[in-house]
Amino acid sequence: MNTALRLWRHAIVMFASLFLLSAISTLPLAQAEPHSTGAQVVYPQYPSAKVVYDFYFDHPDKINSGLYWIRSLIQPLMDSPYNEAPEMMNIVVVIHGTEIVTLAKKNYQKYKVAVDRMNYYHQLGVQFHICGLALHDFDYQPKDMQDFVKIVPSAFADLAGLQQEGYALITPRIFAKQVNTQDIR
Repeated sequence: MNTALRLWRHAIVMFASLFLLSAISTLPLAQAEPHSTGAQVVYPQYPSAKVVYDFYFDHPDKINSGLYWIRSLIQPLMDSPYNEAPEMMNIVVVIHGTEIVTLAKKNYQKYKVAVDRMNYYHQLGVQFHICGLALHDFDYQPKDMQDFVKIVPSAFADLAGLQQEGYALITPRIFAKQVNTQDIR
């Protein structure tokens, strides 16, 4: 086949392709109805929870919000269709920020709501580990802490070791709320 004929066929193919593309691009796009059926609710199959939470907050009061992160894992898995007993979940909370003061026995009345929630989670099988280095930095002794916590040598060694054992790391990000939920809906 000579060169002129090949160029002619190539030009026809290019012209036809451009014509089809321009024709397709002018077709009206299918419009999804914004209020048709809504989002689909799915229930993925999850293995039993094996999670380590890294609590390192810049203010002790933020522990209350951090505890909601634990509830947000446990509660849905306890409910249908999962119906998983919390004792079957492996959940560890490693504490090494200012929130360590919430677990000092002398501060119980000040942080009663948070301590009682942590004790409740402990009754469900959640372990609370306090960094021994942070304990020392805050000038506490093991005897100063609530009875349901364990002191580990280092938060970072504990976090690394648990991740090596297959624990998923969750680091709560706690922000000061800047807007009202109703205002942004």
